[in-house]
Amino acid sequence: MKRLSTLMLLGLLSVNLGAQKMNSTKKAIIASVESHKENLIKISDSIWAYAETAFNESKSAEVLASYAEKNGLTVTRGVAGIPTAFTATYGSGKPVISVLGEFDALPGLSQNTVPTKDPRIDGAPGHGCGHNMFGAASLGSAIAIKEQIESGKLKGTVKFLGTPAEEKYFAKVWMVQAGLWSDVDVNVSWHPGANIEADVQSGLSLIDFIVEFYGQAAHASADPWNGRSASDALELYTTGMNYYREHIKPTSRIHYHIQDGGQVVNVVPDYSKIWVRVRDPKRKVMLPTYERVKKMAEGAAIMADVDYKISLVSGIYETLVNRAGGEIMQNNLELLGPISYTDEEVAFGKGIQKATGKPEVGMDSKIEPLRETEKNPGGGSTDVGDVSWNVPNINLSVTVAPKDTPWHSWAVVACGGMSIGHKGMVYASKAMAMTMADLFENPKLVEKVKEEYKTRKGDEKYEAMIDGPPPIGSN
Repeated sequence: MKRLSTLMLLGLLSVNLGAQKMNSTKKAIIASVESHKENLIKISDSIWAYAETAFNESKSAEVLASYAEKNGLTVTRGVAGIPTAFTATYGSGKPVISVLGEFDALPGLSQNTVPTKDPRIDGAPGHGCGHNMFGAASLGSAIAIKEQIESGKLKGTVKFLGTPAEEKYFAKVWMVQAGLWSDVDVNVSWHPGANIEADVQSGLSLIDFIVEFYGQAAHASADPWNGRSASDALELYTTGMNYYREHIKPTSRIHYHIQDGGQVVNVVPDYSKIWVRVRDPKRKVMLPTYERVKKMAEGAAIMADVDYKISLVSGIYETLVNRAGGEIMQNNLELLGPISYTDEEVAFGKGIQKATGKPEVGMDSKIEPLRETEKNPGGGSTDVGDVSWNVPNINLSVTVAPKDTPWHSWAVVACGGMSIGHKGMVYASKAMAMTMADLFENPKLVEKVKEEYKTRKGDEKYEAMIDGPPPIGSN
């Protein structure tokens, strides 16, 4: 009851920034981002073209780290035992405000900057989640704050974290374990989207694991009775999971990808492999489902008379929302106002919508009001959730593609390599830096954000869902 009352009080308390004008610090921040704009666009476009997947982002990480160094931040590469993870810091003392930058691509989404499906390289990766813009915008915001600290307008420490492998292995979990946020007061993040809003919605917790079945090979026609089929076990396992879907919570999800089901038709397969993922808006609901799905692997192995092995890949928490931080971000979005587009950009957006079967309404860049936080959000998952359970997190969504664009698709790649994506990236950089400036200038805001974080987290102890070092070099 005490926690609930505190949350209600926090909801009623405004950060009282609504009447604030564009002060000199924020004007200087906007000028800073504008001065770096062309370089930030070049960085984003370079990462877009590199299109490197999880733990392979050597060029993408280096272009960001090098620009941070060039602009006076102290860079430490290869943090948390991950070659493509790095930090870039400037300043001293409190507060310490961090900002996240992702830069990994998705397999198979290569695309030219045209509003119809047209791969640059057939089968190659592409930035279907906009991470080429993510890292560049966040670095731009960190540099803008660095310049204000350097000029004496702000006091404290800014920390940019280059965070790889968000799409597959969730590298932030290992980075959290390495203590990279242990000195941070508040973290700021954003994600490319199809609208502009201070994001006060959570995501889904999840856990990833691999199941392997080991049987006995035999000739599939001459003596199949001498074989024990690992493929039979795999099929029995997927059948069990599919029947189980009817009996899980409506908010939960089960996904799988068969990675090896046997090699040829005339051999009883002695090996099979499947990647399984379980999700739910709440980790405490997801974990029992995970345990049940693991037991099904044992049952499938018994029925097929084979051996089996389960290997944890990693797991992530749902995002811990911070509405006090959202209010600070909301004020800065309203100060910035919507993004404007040329006729050509609107036509490009409508072309994307036509090609993907969506209403041809163009871009949505109006400033959304601060929405109520949904109890059971749908959508995806992110390892930003693990950061948010260790330090207060303020999140932002900014338009980089037309309304209703399918995410993780060629359509996002097309927009991310041209001016629609560039405009959203620059906007996000300004909004995050302005929000960080508020935190640097007003200790009471930092304490308000921290208090809500403590209240929402309560007594729950964070436990990283990993088993061993990051799987560098895994497929």
